Amino acid sequence: MSQSEHTHVEWPSGGAPDDSVLPFQVEALGVRGRVARFGPVVDDILNRHEYPEAVSSLVAEAVALTAMLGTSLKFEGKFILQTKSDGPVDMIVVDFSTPGHVRAYAHFDRDGVAALEADGERIEQKDLLGTGYLAMTIDRGSASDRYQGIVPLDGGLADAANAYFLQSEQIPTEVVLSAGQLVGGEAAGGTTWRAGGIVVQHLPDDGLPSAMSVDSGDVPDDMIVPDLEEDDRWTRARILLRTAEDHELLDPTLAAERLLYRLYHEDGVRAFTPIAIERHCSCSRDRVCDMLDSFTADDLDDMVKDGKIVVTCEFCNAVYEFPRGTLTGTPEENHSSQL
Repeated sequence: MSQSEHTHVEWPSGGAPDDSVLPFQVEALGVRGRVARFGPVVDDILNRHEYPEAVSSLVAEAVALTAMLGTSLKFEGKFILQTKSDGPVDMIVVDFSTPGHVRAYAHFDRDGVAALEADGERIEQKDLLGTGYLAMTIDRGSASDRYQGIVPLDGGLADAANAYFLQSEQIPTEVVLSAGQLVGGEAAGGTTWRAGGIVVQHLPDDGLPSAMSVDSGDVPDDMIVPDLEEDDRWTRARILLRTAEDHELLDPTLAAERLLYRLYHEDGVRAFTPIAIERHCSCSRDRVCDMLDSFTADDLDDMVKDGKIVVTCEFCNAVYEFPRGTLTGTPEENHSSQL
């Protein structure tokens, strides 16, 4: 079947709005994927913190990646992306809850990031992250239904995600991510943060060959595994995806469907119903109070400053204050027996 016979584009009426993930499929190439486009949501997440620009960009890309992967869950639960590394940004946590709630924060060394900025060179993600690992956790709500996959982190987020799916899931995957500030936001002369990303995975239909065979790590050391040629369809899908430019991923005037058309119209691309994403933090005064009451009275006394205990949510930066007299704590004997 020739490429011209596949040429068609289908997408839902109305188009995908900002702050959404748009699933799509290119049947002729045996790939499925998702496009993430973020505006107000990622801007809201970042404006709750005083991150340097490079850290904000990194967190924004992590949000886009997590949303694309989290919206693929077929059940109610959570998808958590977390990095732990030895670079100036030593931790990023993005928490996605179905059907479309996301929150995120980063822990970083401000002096370390400032030193990179002072060099005047372009700051790469590997410079911020250093080496460590990226963990992806799927949580169905109970300990028995919790799964975590870990992959080494010695480059950027997209590289780590590609390596994870190839090594752990045996699914050839290609991810592109971008984040940046748009001049001229709601406030006159202001800027707003945007983020975007696309992920494609080779998931051939029944009866079609896989894109490639992947060494899962179970092959004996003394066995020689021949190099296998990559499927031409997957090669084409990857090459076309890599033509997507940063400004196309971030442009609020370029609809996600139009971007897909630019990339895959010759092969035929079908877009499905977009999934709306909103910033949502699960913290609350009652939940923080319950957490504090799980400590012993002595532990609570150690937390007191100026007659009260102050707790700040790392995700949304909300501040909760509790006069010491409003908290009873867990009796010492009960607390000890719980450990």
